[in-house]
Amino acid sequence: MVRSRASAVTPFQTASHDHDNCVETALDRAAQLCAARGARLTELRRQVLRLVWGGHEPVGAYAVLESLKRSHPGAAPPTVYRALDFLIEHGLIHRIESLNAYVGCSRPERPHVSQFLICGKCGAAAELDDPAIARAVLRRAAELGFVVEQQTIELSGLCPRCRARPDA
Repeated sequence: MVRSRASAVTPFQTASHDHDNCVETALDRAAQLCAARGARLTELRRQVLRLVWGGHEPVGAYAVLESLKRSHPGAAPPTVYRALDFLIEHGLIHRIESLNAYVGCSRPERPHVSQFLICGKCGAAAELDDPAIARAVLRRAAELGFVVEQQTIELSGLCPRCRARPDA
């Protein structure tokens, strides 16, 4: 199940994070970007985007489907996967490969290669957008004669909250 707003503060955000405003801003920005690009952010796609943004943590497609069925009882996996594909295509979300899950993109205005910090204990994730890291990987790959077709960098470790726990 997609997490509620009450649990929207992740270890990578401050307690003063205004999650309701954050989600609404992301949805409004998505609508503006889609309109500018001539793409349709349908109500269903918008709802899937809201569910992905719901807790600022990676969420799987089947968790999105489970939540979506509350308002769309006939929703099926292809419905969700088509919406997720659209959102990825337009840079509104990212897929975290190692978790087979999705997170909202905080910088959808421009294409970019993100790096993700993923807590191995609680599953929280944070997006980095460091072009220097992406360039370094591409440069080194080229030196080795390798042509990069897709770049996904995921770093596993412990988030600040889990590091602070005595059982960490």
